[in-house]
Amino acid sequence: MNQARRGSTPNGPAAALSNGPVIETRGLTRDFRNKRAVEEVDLRVHPGKIYGLLGPNGAGKSTTLKMILGLLRPSAGTISLFGAPWRRESLGRIGASVDGPSLYGHLSARAHLQVHAHLIGVGQEEIQSVLDKVGLGDTGRARVRTFSTGMKGRLALATAMLGDPELLLLDEPQNGLDPEGMAALRSLMRDVVSTGRTIVLSSHLLNEVGKVATDIGVIKSGRLIFQGSVRQFAPDGDIERSYFQ
Repeated sequence: MNQARRGSTPNGPAAALSNGPVIETRGLTRDFRNKRAVEEVDLRVHPGKIYGLLGPNGAGKSTTLKMILGLLRPSAGTISLFGAPWRRESLGRIGASVDGPSLYGHLSARAHLQVHAHLIGVGQEEIQSVLDKVGLGDTGRARVRTFSTGMKGRLALATAMLGDPELLLLDEPQNGLDPEGMAALRSLMRDVVSTGRTIVLSSHLLNEVGKVATDIGVIKSGRLIFQGSVRQFAPDGDIERSYFQ
C-alpha cells in the first residue's frame, strides 16, 4: 500500500518546529480478534528528526504506522499530529509508503506520478524534480512492471514525496536497494530533514538505520521497549549489538 498526500501548508515545516512533537501517541493499542498487535505504545517523534522504528517482522511497526495514517482504527489510546488531536485534514501534510509499493505497472514512472499528482491536487511541474531526486529521471517510457524491486521502491518513495510533505512515513524503504541505492536514500533523507521536515523510518535493517537515524524506537511483541536518541541506544555506535542486548 502506497499513499501520498499533499504536504505543503501556508505555514510550512518551520512552523511545526515550534509546536512540540510531530507525532505523539498515548496508550496506542490495536487488537485483531484474539491477538494484540500493538499494546499501549507511547510514541514521540520530534520535528526535523529521522526516527528509526526498529523491530522484527510482526512486531507491530506497520500496524502502528497504519493507525497514525488512519488506515486502521486504534482499539484504545490517542494520536496527535502536529501538536493537535488526530483529524483527517492533518493527513494532507503527510506522505507515506506502507506495506510496499502500490504502482500502476502499465504506466511509465512519469505517468504514474502524473496520476497521483492529479489525485492529490498537486501541480505537474514538480514531477521531474521528484524523479531526479530518487534516481529515476532517465527511465523514459519504460513501464513500471519492468522495473527492478529497488526501482519500484524508489518510485514508491517519489510518490510519497509529491506535494513536499512535512512528514514522511516510510515502511522498509531500503528493501531491494543495492549499496549504491541505499547510500543515495540516506543522502536524500538527510536533505529532507535539513529543511525542518521529519521522517519516520520503519526497518529491520539495524545498521542501515543506525547510519541515518537521529532517534530510535524499538518495538517488540507490540510494545515499545525503548525510545530515545541513537547515542542513548548505542553509546559505542554499534546498533546491532545494542539491539540484541
